[in-house]
This record gives sequence, structure tokens and C-alpha cells, in this order.
Amino acid sequence: MSDFDLTPPDTLQRAELIAGLSEEERHVLLQHGTEAPFCGAFLDNKLEGVYTCRLCGLPLFASSAKFDSGTGWPSFFRPYDPAHIKTIRDTSYGMIRTEITCARCGSHLGHVFPDGPPPTYERHCLNSVSLSFTEAGQPLPDPLHRGGAEAQLAQAA
Repeated sequence: MSDFDLTPPDTLQRAELIAGLSEEERHVLLQHGTEAPFCGAFLDNKLEGVYTCRLCGLPLFASSAKFDSGTGWPSFFRPYDPAHIKTIRDTSYGMIRTEITCARCGSHLGHVFPDGPPPTYERHCLNSVSLSFTEAGQPLPDPLHRGGAEAQLAQAA
């Protein structure tokens, strides 16, 4: 059970959040697109902190779970909290994959594959444009104005 409020944004909040997205962010987050490999802002990020949903600010992955998969996209072996990620069977493009979305707002993040490192053997392969990053010790984004408790919890984890 997550310590974060997973209630989806209401219609007005969602419209305000979407209004702040770039064309590429809209394509990936809302239309299940994919950014080009080896060009994402977070591919080579080595800073300590928390990766959050670009749209709603929910913590998705800790930097301690990031690894270099060689695929060209930021990869993680474990989510910040399993309740923060939703999985969906994806049969697009003649393949069978598992799409991952933000459990709070439904934004497309990427896919998860069973070829990651121990201990989970999972590779959560993400689009950088689906993410924001908060360095350790800094407050998390709070675009839904749900209060400071969420930010304090995330940085203590």
C-alpha cells in the first residue's frame, strides 16, 4: 500500500498538467509514443535522487535502482513502489510486451522486460520525457497540490 495519494487528477487538473507539456512529451505520455534511443536527458544521469512522473509528480524509480542496460533508454530493476506502476499487455507492432504507465495519471512510461539484473531480473525501460528528476534532499514536485507530506516521505526513503 503506497503512502502516496494515488487518486487520479480531476479533469481540470489534468487539463492544466497537459497544457504544460511539449509536443514530444504529449506524444510519449498521452499517445504511447517512444523517444529515440541514446538521446534522452536521463540516460546518463548519475545523480542520487528520485525519478517522478513528468505529468503528475508521483515517484516512480529511485536512482539506486538505475542501471546501464545498453539499450539507449534509462533502465531500472525495481520501481520506487510497485503500487505506483501499472502494467498493461501491449500487442502493438506484432510484439507481445508489457507496457508500464503511471498508476496515478495513466501516463505512458515505457515497457518492462524480464531480462534485468538481480534481484528482480526486471528491466523497466523508460522514456526520459516521461520523467522528471529530483535530487536527493530536494522536495518532490507537487503539481497536484497534495501537500508536503508526500515530498518528505519520498526523500526519507
